[in-house]
Amino acid sequence: MSASIPPATTIDSPQAGVLPASRLERLIGKSSRDWDVDDLVAVFVGEGLRLVHLMHVGGDGWLKTLDFVPRDHVHLRDVLTSGERADGSSLFGMLGVSVTASDVVVRPRPSSAFLDPFASAPALALLCDHVGRDGKPLPESPDTIVARAQARLLAETGIELHALGEVEYFLGKRPDESDIYGATERGYHASSPFVFGEALRRQALLHLAEMGVPVKYGHSEVGYIQPDEGDNRIWEQHEVELALQPLPQAADAVVLTQWVLRNLAHRAGLRCSFDPVLRQGHAGSGMHFHLSPVAGGTPLAVGAGNDGLGDEASWVVSGLATLAGALMAFGNRTPNSFVRLSQAREAPNRVTWGRYNRKALIRLPIVARGADNRAVSAETVEFRLPDGSAHPHLLLAGIAQATVLGRSMPTEARARLIERTSAAGAAADAVGVPRSFADVTEALSRARAALEAGDVFLPRVMDRVIDGLSRQA
Repeated sequence: MSASIPPATTIDSPQAGVLPASRLERLIGKSSRDWDVDDLVAVFVGEGLRLVHLMHVGGDGWLKTLDFVPRDHVHLRDVLTSGERADGSSLFGMLGVSVTASDVVVRPRPSSAFLDPFASAPALALLCDHVGRDGKPLPESPDTIVARAQARLLAETGIELHALGEVEYFLGKRPDESDIYGATERGYHASSPFVFGEALRRQALLHLAEMGVPVKYGHSEVGYIQPDEGDNRIWEQHEVELALQPLPQAADAVVLTQWVLRNLAHRAGLRCSFDPVLRQGHAGSGMHFHLSPVAGGTPLAVGAGNDGLGDEASWVVSGLATLAGALMAFGNRTPNSFVRLSQAREAPNRVTWGRYNRKALIRLPIVARGADNRAVSAETVEFRLPDGSAHPHLLLAGIAQATVLGRSMPTEARARLIERTSAAGAAADAVGVPRSFADVTEALSRARAALEAGDVFLPRVMDRVIDGLSRQA
């Protein structure tokens, strides 16, 4: 954390152990969902902050920032309340915003505020939505698309989806005399000194907690790559698994996690990569998403305990099995995405689902239970196809649309699909996933009606996505 920001509570601090983890929640004294502009103004003045960062997600899935030095209380309140204009064609041209109608407004969400741990001066950061000239949410914006998908899912099925991303990444460094422990494909849950990235990973967890991003856990992963003639770096793999949240917040959490990891690696003189495959023949980086159907705030049974597949889980499984290839447009966006799938190191390459099977495209992972057999976390459906190139907002919107599609299938047809794609009985000729951008383009073109349903993905957005895929084919 930058020295310009007061440090987080430490073990020997008088406030040690005080929860919640988010520093702003501790300062303001109430849950982030109840924050308003008055709360943020009070923190800005009381903590001696100097900068405001309006952060938002562009059409490319990358985090963008607009910076302010408030001149006075009026200017500060205006920025926090209304945001500021921006060029929508530069942000969302690839999703259909043209230069002839490009003005948009970047409008902050008070509940998303956090103290920027990397700022050069004490700073308040907020995530933002995008608003068009009509004052309504910009239909091409990724945050609008995922929010619209979640709203449609609830309206048509009576459930929400909560999701968490498994953010896998590689850290690269030039070797020195201390690097004597690492071993190829033996890094899973390794502890220092057998991994060099442990301290950075733990610092990332602390930053995320202080920012209000809920995390499940972090650990080192299996991947370890020795230097060779083409690359003189050692690469080792780690993972940060986030906590379940509603789809829009889950997407934001992935983007913020990648931002934190990149910043920490840059400051440490390391390289951070989310590339699906760094070197052929070695473990790649997935971006698995766990999905929990939720009704009335209560997670529903999925069937991970070898019980029958729950109704809502069957909607998710059948929808993902139907639209998996099309969803690669949002979840597998680089040429190396296809390398990861073709070398099949626990990467799914056929449309199957199964309990605990790590080579299945869709998996029902085990859930830890206490002595009283109480599950300590929600049962989930894990979608293992996406990788580190994913655009989480568009991908999770597509997953919501797939769930509605699964719900709309006749019961017998859905049962036949689930039986046909079961990893326990699927034949070797089970449907394969796309192996090229041309294949993904074809799959997305076939799936347009399902993704455009309910005006979630507008036709002009789909036209631009398909056009972009075609240029890569």
